Amino acid sequence: MLQSPPFIGPHAGLVDWLAGRHVDYEIREHPEAFTAQDTARAERLDPHAFVKVVGVITDEGRRVLLAIEAVDHIDLAKAHRVLGARDVRIMTEAEFAALAPDCEPGALPPVPELWNLPVYVDLALRDVPVVAFAAGSHRYSVHVDRRAWERTSGIAYADIARDDGLPAWSR
Repeated sequence: MLQSPPFIGPHAGLVDWLAGRHVDYEIREHPEAFTAQDTARAERLDPHAFVKVVGVITDEGRRVLLAIEAVDHIDLAKAHRVLGARDVRIMTEAEFAALAPDCEPGALPPVPELWNLPVYVDLALRDVPVVAFAAGSHRYSVHVDRRAWERTSGIAYADIARDDGLPAWSR
């Protein structure tokens, strides 16, 4: 069995997409981190400004990316209402990895056009001035102006994070 080549640098398609839309960005290299919270910690960032991406599949087979703060968790009941589906489940690691074989598993940037998938972003992120997210690798992230990402990417906002007593947008 052939082994995949190591991922070196940020996802080239992401960098091209950002540059092609004239979105100011900063790529940062950091120690290898496998979770959004660990990445935020490695970069000494507020985890509320680091975006965690979760892939879900509806009962009709529709694939969707959900983006939440690194410290949050997806509320599947909210997701199924937002998506208008009877049932929603989190993708397996293999399903998630198959979406973008040129990214490390779990390091997918939340840019709909790159994956031809809709991306719903939790309301808690709508007022964060600069967001950061994985750049296709567990060693690189990208920092962008949230408004520029929102304007150029076609993301949609929705209340999708699990409540810890309050809706995510009200924290």
